[in-house]
Amino acid sequence: MNASTSAGSAASPGASSIVTIPLNDPGEGLTEAEILDIRVAVGDRIEINDAVVEVETAKSAVELSSHVAGTVVAILVAVGDEVPVGAGLLQVDTAGGPAPSAAPEASGGGAAPSADGTARPEADPSAEESAAQSTAAAEASASEEPKNLVGYGAGAAPARRRRRRAAPAQAEDAGQVPIDRILAKPPVRKLARDLGVALHDVLATGPEGTVTRQDVLAAQQRAYGGDIDGAYFPEESPQAPEGLGGAMKTTRDQPFSGVTSDERTTRVPIRSVRKRTAEAMVASAFTAPHVTVFNEIDMTRSLAIISQLRASREWADVKVSPLAVVAKALLVAIRRNPEVNGSWDEAAQEIVYKHYVNLGIAAATPRGLIVPNLKDAHLMTLRELAEGIGELARTARAGRTSLRDTRDGTITVTNYGVFDIDSGTPILNPGESAILGVGAIKEKPWVVEGEVVPRQVATLSLSFDHRLIDGALGAELLRDVSAVLEDPSLGLVWG
Repeated sequence: MNASTSAGSAASPGASSIVTIPLNDPGEGLTEAEILDIRVAVGDRIEINDAVVEVETAKSAVELSSHVAGTVVAILVAVGDEVPVGAGLLQVDTAGGPAPSAAPEASGGGAAPSADGTARPEADPSAEESAAQSTAAAEASASEEPKNLVGYGAGAAPARRRRRRAAPAQAEDAGQVPIDRILAKPPVRKLARDLGVALHDVLATGPEGTVTRQDVLAAQQRAYGGDIDGAYFPEESPQAPEGLGGAMKTTRDQPFSGVTSDERTTRVPIRSVRKRTAEAMVASAFTAPHVTVFNEIDMTRSLAIISQLRASREWADVKVSPLAVVAKALLVAIRRNPEVNGSWDEAAQEIVYKHYVNLGIAAATPRGLIVPNLKDAHLMTLRELAEGIGELARTARAGRTSLRDTRDGTITVTNYGVFDIDSGTPILNPGESAILGVGAIKEKPWVVEGEVVPRQVATLSLSFDHRLIDGALGAELLRDVSAVLEDPSLGLVWG
């Protein structure tokens, strides 16, 4: 009897009605993904395109949708699991029958006699057995997919979020709610996991019984004692914690992330966006020979135009930022120096010149640095650039950047001026030829027509791939960007 048949015997009369929903590659060449949230519970009725699981990919958090309708009979993963592509996530009875109240979490035989001869639910199989059964079920049901297969994947229509129902009491552990039914956001679950705190032991104080970050920290303090301030720092803060404080005690055999037993270091797993960013930066730094040139410029006229646009009723619904104006100046300069917009194809031993500009906008997000890009930015007006940059920033910070938005960039702008930094040497986004860095705009003394006057000054830095961009060409590009920002009227002449 295969896994699919076994699951079917536990949940429905026909084995063919049990379908395993696997982790599919949402489109970026994944081999595995981390489970951030499980949106359904055993017994839930789901429809086609309902979001069932949220995973973290190399670029963002992605909701995976169901390609079938039916009743959830088994959940094969847990929050925090690193799941390989192709592994089963959950199983659905497409016949629509209700799931047994004590259905096993992973597919297995239905019931087994207890010591007194009464029927009781079987214990959950081991993680290894669950993985093997889910893989077998996926293979067995591949040829039995129901006709309602549509739109499965990250690009499916937006799905409504379901509120989990209260879990029924378990026969062998009355009163304990399954871990996947406890209300807690993914970052809070991760915090509990990293600190070794069981969510079952946490006193929830949030709305509707939601476990909060403070609840987890309080539970750790009760368990280990002492002051835990600074014992953990969240994923969105890659820097070391400011304080030391008391720490979770661990053993050599216990894998963990958190403060070590001597309280001198904190260890955090390298995962998802941080891991992919590191790989990309190392590959770029040791593949393309970087050269960086700098130029200090007078941004006063550009800022005056921005102020005028912000005061205009026609632009009331658009946030015009200096970054949008810098992006427009860069596009004008690329038109004058099209050879900078290319890439080095080592395999083919060719330089690929591109007749379009997909303009990358480096964005610092809670999950790390990502670079979504505006497709065909060379065709955009200033208004369209401002709107596009604003939308990319909002989507990136919400962790919802689409895979399409991160692909096929040609040149990037990074704005470290928002951190009040004057200058830097940015590293190329892999596959691109240049990246323009924008420093903070500050009032400084400046010579204008022989007199020293206060002006709004910023430093631009341009890093480029010296294999295909010579120093003279890189300098020309930066000089043209600078010229347009110092005298925006040149954009009308050159653009």
